Amino acid sequence: MNRPILVTGATGATGRHVVAGLIAEGVPVRALVRDPGTARLPEEVEVVRGDITDPEAVASAAEGTAGAYLLWPGFDGDGVEETVAALARHARRIVHLSASQVRDDRPAEENGVWGRVEAAVRSVTDEWTFLRVTGLATNTLMWAGQVSGGVVRAPYGDASRSLVHEKDVAAAAVRALLDDGHTGRSYDITGPETLTQSEQVRIIGEETGVPVRWEEQPPEEAREEVARAMDDPDHADAALAHWAGLAVVPEPVGDGVREATGLPPRTYREWVRDHLADFTSAP
Repeated sequence: MNRPILVTGATGATGRHVVAGLIAEGVPVRALVRDPGTARLPEEVEVVRGDITDPEAVASAAEGTAGAYLLWPGFDGDGVEETVAALARHARRIVHLSASQVRDDRPAEENGVWGRVEAAVRSVTDEWTFLRVTGLATNTLMWAGQVSGGVVRAPYGDASRSLVHEKDVAAAAVRALLDDGHTGRSYDITGPETLTQSEQVRIIGEETGVPVRWEEQPPEEAREEVARAMDDPDHADAALAHWAGLAVVPEPVGDGVREATGLPPRTYREWVRDHLADFTSAP
């Protein structure tokens, strides 16, 4: 492949591994980033300045590309349709990092911002692939500071997730971008097992060698912390409701990683081993 692949979110958890995977395949990579000076991407990557919410910047970055890895930031879908249309003018094959909350048996407006992005992509190209991820294991790095103190205090320790390694998401994206047979498909990208939050903390302790335990936090106290941190009480309510739901109905385990890549998904324990330095170096 002589034409580059455009990677949005190239400095993020999955995007960096998409970049690395494409380079390993000998494919030219172009990265759309807000600040090229802080991107710290491999020297062979063509880095262009721009914001994913700016359709003209996206169209310019996509010109001459063979496809794109699309990550839409945040929970606000304003401008999605314009950006996706601009992207598809040049990059016909689009692989979107979506979410497991999206379901095909209900209206797109009930699927949140991810459903809105999926609908926008479907409307402009037939060469789409959606990676519907349950949750990234890297989100548990938010506990790193507490791990060093021996106690992780948060709500809903019984909330169960099938967390996925960011490398598995990236591997699925690379295959969908480069190989035939993935267009028009949605993959349920999950880890190989369902673990409660308290079990995740136990595994972190076992792998880091730091004795750590879970301490249940009252939901209302957690809601106040989230609302302050995000300056968004409505999102805090939605987040807590999501965790409460996972304590009743665990996230499913799917076979999307194997279907997309031919390989089994990595376990959460493997993910922790890959991130030991992130936990042990936290203040």
